[in-house]
Amino acid sequence: MKRSTILLALMASLGAGASSALAASPVSSAAVASNSAGAQQFKLSNGMGLIVQPDKRAPTAVHMVWVRVGSMDEVDGRSGLAHALEHMMFKGTATVAPGDFSRKVAALGGQDNAFTNRDYTGYYQQIPSGKLEDVMRLESDRFANNQWPDSEFKKEIEVIKEERRMRTDDNPRASLMEQLNAATWQASPYHRPVIGWMGDLDSMHPDDARQFHQAWYVPENAVVVVAGDVDVDKVRALAEKYYGSIPARALPERKPRPEPLQKGERRLDYKAPAEQAYVVMSFKVPDLRNLVEPKDSDKDAMALLMLGSVLSGYDGARLDRQLTQGANRVADATFSGSSVVNRGPSTFLLGGVPSQGKTAKDVETALRAEVARVAKDGVGEGELERVRTQWQASTVYERDSVFGQANDLGSNWALGLPLDTNDKLLSLMKTVTAAQVQAVAARYFGDDQMTVATLVPQPLTDADRAAQKRSGAAAKDGAVH
Repeated sequence: MKRSTILLALMASLGAGASSALAASPVSSAAVASNSAGAQQFKLSNGMGLIVQPDKRAPTAVHMVWVRVGSMDEVDGRSGLAHALEHMMFKGTATVAPGDFSRKVAALGGQDNAFTNRDYTGYYQQIPSGKLEDVMRLESDRFANNQWPDSEFKKEIEVIKEERRMRTDDNPRASLMEQLNAATWQASPYHRPVIGWMGDLDSMHPDDARQFHQAWYVPENAVVVVAGDVDVDKVRALAEKYYGSIPARALPERKPRPEPLQKGERRLDYKAPAEQAYVVMSFKVPDLRNLVEPKDSDKDAMALLMLGSVLSGYDGARLDRQLTQGANRVADATFSGSSVVNRGPSTFLLGGVPSQGKTAKDVETALRAEVARVAKDGVGEGELERVRTQWQASTVYERDSVFGQANDLGSNWALGLPLDTNDKLLSLMKTVTAAQVQAVAARYFGDDQMTVATLVPQPLTDADRAAQKRSGAAAKDGAVH
């Protein structure tokens, strides 16, 4: 959902404990937070959040509801529930028939969709601004009153299984990443795939989804985000009318589930029909938790973000230049990057595809050599300045889109980040020195915190090729429900 490598890394997924507690206040109270772009944050009378970002350039608006629940809130044996419930949220209420929600939004001249990841679930509608009240009425109804017959769930779970087959089972690299996550994390719920293990989908019952909705879809655990050609006071009044009247309920206790210290290298080979090998290394790294008074671990997380973008954040970056170009190239493609802003633990990934005549081990060795080179020789100030410029340009570009603004504000809230996150991150980036980037390259890339997954190609049949072609088309399509 973000437009640059570093932005992807930053917003990938902050601990729930880092979320600021905002005192409940009635609709007539002042905003509890604001930012330089004009966004204002409020608390509805039932504890639900509201963020409004006026943008008068066009008569359109984006309306979103973000729920701070994702696959990390599931339990073993019930993987995939957050995503399954996202699908079921389109299957009706007492007043809206199954499948009618999107048709009603389309009739208003809008479009809608939803998404689920490890940390949160989101729903959105992009509509003419004059239709905002209509979508608020629809969305608040399904948030509070989602209901459907068992038959709808039984049909939809088969759709989800097919989605898993197309996006994961028939995609060797996606399957490899699933296996890498499972090997990297033991106690952390991040070891489960967002879409769920197939066995869990097979045994999932309609009441599992209903109970998940009852537990997590509560006002205190959600925020309404509205951006576009709107009046702040009118949006607050509508939000209180449609969302503020939803009864407040207590949230379940969230267990911290800390990951135990890894004390040795982990490796796995994954055999699948494929044309080329593929290798990905996962290194456990610090989280970015505090943007106001960063600790040493926060500073290291920022330096790791910078390192990831120095290595592969732009055309001709270090990995591209050293590994994929010239007569001695070892890789057809490479990547690097860290996910340090999550509700759960963080990693730094290095990966690549061997070029003809080279092996996955050759790529692994070359990737680690580039990090070792940074640890030994450091980086140039010009490289860091390029990363900062990219981040600043991406932030400006993001603000040029009404959807981008709403999406940015919602994901920040879901991850426990303040409204002025982008400004704070840019300020922190300006403080990261070349010496800090060199230091993290030396500190976090040893064997003991590393997990390596290698795709071992197996012979391809015509059926395999057809399945992988469908998988690629599904990934390109990008539909999320």
